[in-house]
Amino acid sequence: MASQAGGKPIAVYGAIASNLVIAVAKFGAAFFTGSSAMLSEAFHSLVDTGNEVLLLYGVHRSRKSPDDTHPFGYGQELYFWGLIVAVLLFAIGGGLSIYEGVVHIRQPEPITEPLWNYVVLGIALIAEGISLAIALREMLRERKPGENPFKTFQRSKDPSIFVVVAEDSAALIGILIAFAGVALSTALDAPILDGVASCLIGLTLVTVAALLVYESRGLVMGEAADPDIVRSVREIASADDAVRGVPRLLTMQLGAHRVLLNMDIQFKPDISSNALFAAIDRIKGRVRDAHPDITNIFVEVEAFPEVQGGSRPKRQS
Repeated sequence: MASQAGGKPIAVYGAIASNLVIAVAKFGAAFFTGSSAMLSEAFHSLVDTGNEVLLLYGVHRSRKSPDDTHPFGYGQELYFWGLIVAVLLFAIGGGLSIYEGVVHIRQPEPITEPLWNYVVLGIALIAEGISLAIALREMLRERKPGENPFKTFQRSKDPSIFVVVAEDSAALIGILIAFAGVALSTALDAPILDGVASCLIGLTLVTVAALLVYESRGLVMGEAADPDIVRSVREIASADDAVRGVPRLLTMQLGAHRVLLNMDIQFKPDISSNALFAAIDRIKGRVRDAHPDITNIFVEVEAFPEVQGGSRPKRQS
């Protein structure tokens, strides 16, 4: 979604609309044809719809203003709900699909009127493709020159984008597997293959869910900002005429577009107190201009003997 700082979560809205319509169509096709793979796909789309609703709730909660309980805001709540989505995709989406596949393998039933499946899968393929295109467009806005899309996915700090990309990608793979399962089971008169396709869909969902759990875990635990941002901030601070060095620079992602910055700055020993505070304000202004996502800046002064009492001034904002 475009910037979640204030924009609408377009990718989430698009995913909710497409998944809800597709889930209803798939359940109908599964009912009329008895296809296990189609039923697994219906479960998948239903879980995806619920997941997008949870992400939308997380986006809403993450925009709450800071208060006494959460002085840095609620941005990380989106990471929590992103992790919940990944767990649900693993447990419900993958688990139900594998279970349904195993049941159908043990007790295979022939597919009747497979045309229903082909029509619904074709519609789902188009709808999921459109949803994925929207999500990819939002994600690739943050792509660096020469960077491959998977690296951009790994670097993304916004679950309302990378979760949708992962789910839609899994959905497209699942549709292709379901199509192959229906086609082979009817063409070869081997209904067991429909159950095998259902298990493969489940394994696909489990794999994608594991990837999302891995990506969300770091953000929930307080992941650092992008290394390029850290490098840029260090360069900005070090370039100031009053600075001798930046021995320590810590960052933490507070939300999709909110970063906490803590800098230890060594100033030149002959600088006056007024010049010191002017330099701190100057550096903070340049950092904010270069990186608007850095919303909280704390500066600690290293080695400044002329300050009264040898204290270490701290400036924050």
